[in-house]
Amino acid sequence: MSRAVPPRPQGAGLHTPFRHRGRVASRGRASSLLADRATARAALLPVVAVVALLALPLAPGDDGGAGPADAASAVMVLYCAVRLLRDRRRPLTPVAGVVLGLPVAGLAVAAVQASSWPAGLSGLGRYLQVFVLVPAAVLCLIRDRGDFRTLAWSLVGLALWQGAVGVHQYATGTGASYRGEDVRAVGTFGAHDVMGMATVVSLGLVCAVGLALGRTTAVRERVAAAVCVPALLLPLALSFSRGAWIATAVTCTAQLLLAGVRRALKVASAVIAAGVVLMGGFGAGTAMLQERMESITQVTDAPDQSVVDRYSLWAAAAGIWREHPLTGVGLKSFPEYRDGHASAALSSGSDTEGAGATFRRQPLLSPHNMYLLVLAEQGLAGLLALLGSWLALLVCAVRRLLHTRGPGLDCALVACGLLVWQLTDFAYADIGGPSTVLTAVCFGLAAWWALAFAPRDSRAPSDPVRARAEGALAR
Repeated sequence: MSRAVPPRPQGAGLHTPFRHRGRVASRGRASSLLADRATARAALLPVVAVVALLALPLAPGDDGGAGPADAASAVMVLYCAVRLLRDRRRPLTPVAGVVLGLPVAGLAVAAVQASSWPAGLSGLGRYLQVFVLVPAAVLCLIRDRGDFRTLAWSLVGLALWQGAVGVHQYATGTGASYRGEDVRAVGTFGAHDVMGMATVVSLGLVCAVGLALGRTTAVRERVAAAVCVPALLLPLALSFSRGAWIATAVTCTAQLLLAGVRRALKVASAVIAAGVVLMGGFGAGTAMLQERMESITQVTDAPDQSVVDRYSLWAAAAGIWREHPLTGVGLKSFPEYRDGHASAALSSGSDTEGAGATFRRQPLLSPHNMYLLVLAEQGLAGLLALLGSWLALLVCAVRRLLHTRGPGLDCALVACGLLVWQLTDFAYADIGGPSTVLTAVCFGLAAWWALAFAPRDSRAPSDPVRARAEGALAR
């Protein structure tokens, strides 16, 4: 005899299928979000590739020609243009277009003024690459603060690698020649680009300081960045680059003050203590290094030959500008006018040797001052255009930093730090060599923070559907 089954109430059992469909929809959204995030992160690969290629032990020719990283930067710009056309979206805000496009007119005039068309076109391409095209592409490819931090960490990683190579060169006596000894740390850039490693390590140090001072970044990330700071101080010291030392000291001081006076005092004390341990405990405080540091205060009383050459080149650049004040003598034309305006104290070139290279007398083809180089070759019009673009970036970046005390403080400190470092270092150096493309990437990072639409943090999505999907991913 079968047992009667009571009838199921109307609507009973329907809740479970709906819940099941809800889970399926949530998982579908999570999978879609995961695919979207992977696609978005893939847009950064061309920029990361540019940074990574600077780690290779390959350098351009002695004339400062294009290297693998420069070729990768051209591919990155092309990739960015294709993405913009495919997505049919506006690449830049009007303000960003004006600020980044400001130098173009002055560069075009200076290219026409060049002594030869090949030199003019080559110089125009280099300036557009460093100050217009690559920064604009980096700005467009960065999606949010997570992307910004990824690129900042890539700079730190490159600095750690080049710094490790430089410390090994100093310890084994296989670096570039300095006062008759092969002890100068130059990384993989070689003796013909002694400023390359110093630039990379300095920029990585600036990024590490900014990431360490961030308040909303994960604790382990801040700790890792703080550990990288003293680790990068040693190769920076062994680079024997006075200009990089000065620019890094000015920048890190500015970053600490912008982050808060109390934090500045705490971090400064820790950095000084770590520096004392590294410089003294590991034997880095040699007589040569101490002498190099002391020479910073003796550049007017008892300058060495490198300082004398620099003063002579600066005077020559100023003399060239006085004869061609408005438009200059044209791109890449400084070497042709140099001897007619330089004093007899200028040597014929600088000696380079070591780090796997034979002895070579390297000609002095620039004044080693970006502002004077632009003034001599592009005149007052070109300098005002470039300087106006850089100062506009700095003002916009600092203004946004002053209104940022929560999420994004680390990005703000990194962006402003990179700008301050570049503008300070330009008083002692100019563009040229394989590390120049890194300058373009740094301007792109700073431009994103200063000029992009209101940045969103990938860790704090504003879309509730996106938030639920990310929660599902987390579960």
